[in-house]
Amino acid sequence: MSFELSLAFGKSFLFVFAALLPILNPAATAPIFLGLTEGASERTRAMLARKIARNMFALMVGSMLVGSHVLAFFGISLPIVRVGGGLILAATAWRLLTATQSTADSRTELADAFTPEMARRQAFYPLTFPISCGPGSIAAAITVGVSLSNDRVGLALANIGGGVLALLVIGLLLYLAFRYAEHLLRPLGEAGAIIFLRLSAFILLCLGVQIVWDGVSELVRGLMSSL
Repeated sequence: MSFELSLAFGKSFLFVFAALLPILNPAATAPIFLGLTEGASERTRAMLARKIARNMFALMVGSMLVGSHVLAFFGISLPIVRVGGGLILAATAWRLLTATQSTADSRTELADAFTPEMARRQAFYPLTFPISCGPGSIAAAITVGVSLSNDRVGLALANIGGGVLALLVIGLLLYLAFRYAEHLLRPLGEAGAIIFLRLSAFILLCLGVQIVWDGVSELVRGLMSSL
């Protein structure tokens, strides 16, 4: 019996890790994190990386365990979640794309303005949601949570335990990617980092539009099938 539970635990860990890590993709969102925290000190960014990793873990675990029940309670479908979240994601990416490059003087002003209090206010929105953990990730977590359910309590708990551990490991990877994002991008130089940030913002914009399109397509298909 213990072997069966261990096997279920290991399978659920690998399943959740493989399903959600490519969607969350900490390495790809690290440049966005740098762009949105321009002017912040290294200590403030380290604090933000911890808070974002904790927020992401809590949000994804909540989505995986009770997300489907919450949506059913309020009568909200996954396509609606995709449309609303995709619009927020696209709007944030557009703000990054159209942001003007800061000068040395403006960087100093940003550093003075980006206080720890300001960082705490931005830790959840927009840095955790929708940048680090967007509507696509939440929808995937809800779907994964449904697939982990089991009629046998022991197996259900083993599946949930493996899934939670996988999210914990992804949270650690997210923290490391954000904590050392500046060091990882330093070999590119200032011009290379700017180009990389713009490309990442453009990809983020495309993802937002794609998420909206997927949600609208599902809504239209549901409408056509009901006619």
